[in-house]
Amino acid sequence: MFDYTVETNKTVDEAIQALEHTLSNHSFGVLWKLDIPTKLMEKGIALEQDFRVLEVFNPDVAKKVLTRNQRGGFFLPCKIVVYRNQETLKTDIGLLRPTTQLALTEDDQLKPLAEDVEETLIQAINEAK
Repeated sequence: MFDYTVETNKTVDEAIQALEHTLSNHSFGVLWKLDIPTKLMEKGIALEQDFRVLEVFNPDVAKKVLTRNQRGGFFLPCKIVVYRNQETLKTDIGLLRPTTQLALTEDDQLKPLAEDVEETLIQAINEAK
């Protein structure tokens, strides 16, 4: 599976706030937040759902990836999405798995690093839910 997704009873905003805190505890920071409905509305397109994209980053990990294989930079920063699930009406927090992404580099030396990052981000997500 390309993603790891959990459900929470928190609102999207509450989940993001909790996630920012737990990510910080694991030496990750949120570089950028994209509010897709707001961005689409700027272009005159209405989207009737709450969907946010967070780009998260750990500078030490980024240096290790780029030092090992610059093409690993295509997958930086890591992406986490937080959205209101239209079917369950609950909030989902999802991670695009670093192991799936970095496997595309075909560099076996990046695999342990991707596994560590994925484990850390999953832990932060679980703590935030």
